Amino acid sequence: MRIKVSCSVGQLSGLALLVVMALPNVGCDAEEVNSVPDDAASKATASAIEDTSTEWPLHGLDYKEQRFASLDLIDVDNVKGLGLSWYFDMDTRRGVEATPLMIDGVLYVTGSWSVVYALDAKTGRLRWRYDPEVPREFLAKTCCDVVNRGVAYHDGMIFVGATDGRLIALDAMTGEVVWQTLTTDQTKPYTITGAPRIAKNNVIIGNGGAELGVRGYVSAYDVRSGEMSWRFYTVPGNPADGFENEAMQRAAETWTGQWWKWGGGGTVWDSIVYDPELELLYLGVGNGSPWNQELRSPEGGDNLYLASIVAVRPETGEYVWHYQTTPGETWDFTATQHIMLAELEIEGVSRKVLMQAPKNGFFYVIDRETGELLSANAYTTVNWATGIDPATGRPIETPDARTFDGKHVVVPSNGGGHNWPPMSYNPELGLVYIPTMVFPAAFKSPTAEGDRNPGGGFWNTGFDRMGSSPPELPEDEINQILDQAYSGQLVAWDPVRQEARWLGVAGRPMMGGTLATAGGIVFQPGKGGRLYAYDGASGEELWSHETQTGAMAAPITYAIGGEQYIAIAVGFGGGFAAEGGVVAHGWKIPNISRVLVFKLGGEVELPPVEDRTRPMPKPAPVTASAEVVAHGKVVYQRQCSYCHGDGLRTGGLNPDLRWSPAGIHAIWADIVLGGVMARNGMVSFAEYVTAEDAEAIRQYVLSAAGRKYRQEYAESAGGAD
Repeated sequence: MRIKVSCSVGQLSGLALLVVMALPNVGCDAEEVNSVPDDAASKATASAIEDTSTEWPLHGLDYKEQRFASLDLIDVDNVKGLGLSWYFDMDTRRGVEATPLMIDGVLYVTGSWSVVYALDAKTGRLRWRYDPEVPREFLAKTCCDVVNRGVAYHDGMIFVGATDGRLIALDAMTGEVVWQTLTTDQTKPYTITGAPRIAKNNVIIGNGGAELGVRGYVSAYDVRSGEMSWRFYTVPGNPADGFENEAMQRAAETWTGQWWKWGGGGTVWDSIVYDPELELLYLGVGNGSPWNQELRSPEGGDNLYLASIVAVRPETGEYVWHYQTTPGETWDFTATQHIMLAELEIEGVSRKVLMQAPKNGFFYVIDRETGELLSANAYTTVNWATGIDPATGRPIETPDARTFDGKHVVVPSNGGGHNWPPMSYNPELGLVYIPTMVFPAAFKSPTAEGDRNPGGGFWNTGFDRMGSSPPELPEDEINQILDQAYSGQLVAWDPVRQEARWLGVAGRPMMGGTLATAGGIVFQPGKGGRLYAYDGASGEELWSHETQTGAMAAPITYAIGGEQYIAIAVGFGGGFAAEGGVVAHGWKIPNISRVLVFKLGGEVELPPVEDRTRPMPKPAPVTASAEVVAHGKVVYQRQCSYCHGDGLRTGGLNPDLRWSPAGIHAIWADIVLGGVMARNGMVSFAEYVTAEDAEAIRQYVLSAAGRKYRQEYAESAGGAD
């Protein structure tokens, strides 16, 4: 049986609660609850009493989400002896972004399509698997692949948010469904990719879909019953319908036009952090819908609470304070990135702070009691603003920051200076380890009428998509240009001095999340498909091991039987392979969805990588005019490129349409308009694409395929053209 206690959660965190359960005279009311067998509860409690640092029970390890582990069995001196202990192959082949949890010897991790795996943390043996059976049609509603960033654990239950908007509670021992509830309107393009969080007796979940036109909100559900406790909207709806609360009424004063027809955006698709010390819940709010403020709020305005950190009461959802990182957001500068809590000494005074490095390129230190800005500075290359005004907390925009002529380059771009891969913080060294990127972009105001209307396509950012199409050059030349223009780098950031202490070697921008340990190490997956260990104080590379695939999630660490393990979920995909496929196209990174677990002395070898390349079929000749082909390219960029890649340069997740065989071309209209492949994720686009448009796209694909075939395949095919 399990002991249920009622006491001040403000004094407890993580599995420290289990310690209290086993100790007498702690000032708590206790009752017996028959939920799990005695031996399982006793084992979990004994493990927690022995050393609560041996597990990874919450998304960011503890409520502060610093991702700093006190384990030091692996340190800077012996990390070279790290080897693979075991690996587990997932049975899906799309992006993996999950932070695993390790509780009582079980590793809980999610793969694509929100599938949950419970693995023996020492051996990798599968204990159970749960598939929520998300309809594959939801792939078309995702901005950035059907990824999932992990689960939450509370009182014997595992909670997962499914892509299709369901929140599901599972029995942690068996994987059986305890309850499930629908958190979104499935007729609208809402999705869930983020990990739930636990705050007191509520499980908290957000959603995504701002690129496709939704209104963002966060919901709280009772952990036992699954009934909704409260809902907080992040942007106002139609004023004619009234406002849910005073916070929405005040927010509406910062909007103009008819933003509600676009949706407004503001989805909380990742960072949600509970502060039990102050009894606050911090929400990282996303971008506008559409991105381009000229369309959604034509007379300007701050557009609250886009690109903001909002503090609410965890029991009621009542608004407390907010800080907006990017007023009048227009570049997809979300504030959904990792939020961590800390105590810092600033100008001789100890302050309770939260820290964030959002997409806009500035690192923020904010008083988490009041929302007051304490400091901010650029942690990466920034050219849209010269700094943050310390008096107002507002960015000092450059005169041409909002020049959208397709020529002015903005850094960071919508990819961000730092995206969702988590940071970590070593309080002993006073350093935050940020996976940064340099992603330049040139935005162009739309010329096509469809781009200027709400609901003009599955993706409607309010910008001209043709600006993202790569030039008609040989692919090796394009890849060389992209490798020079885009880069990623690990930055060790001093949050007190607001400056970099050291910089990692710049490389390709696929920089994964970080883990800091008391052994003086920072772990990070990165360049070349490897997991790295760096000296946290100097940045010196100490060790690396191949992952055989892209890895963007952060590693975790735990200990069993006196041995420390490093675990990471890997698998190429996500927004980088989908939306940013043109950058990754030339790298030819395979997707191998796995969990990799390392320990000192590990000797397991990974199997050879399977060669999945196939020869390009000789394409049929183009039968349309040059004007039709050009039109097909425009329609493709507007409607197809977010899944199949800018300029037909996919990141590898979705089919490269240039390889389409004759059989696919024969049923092209049935696919694009009829939706005959909806169960594979390719839904009908008949609402947005005419029969003439569909044929023009096909002719554009044939034209590009013919060019590719002549460039790289004609010689090996015996001179055929």
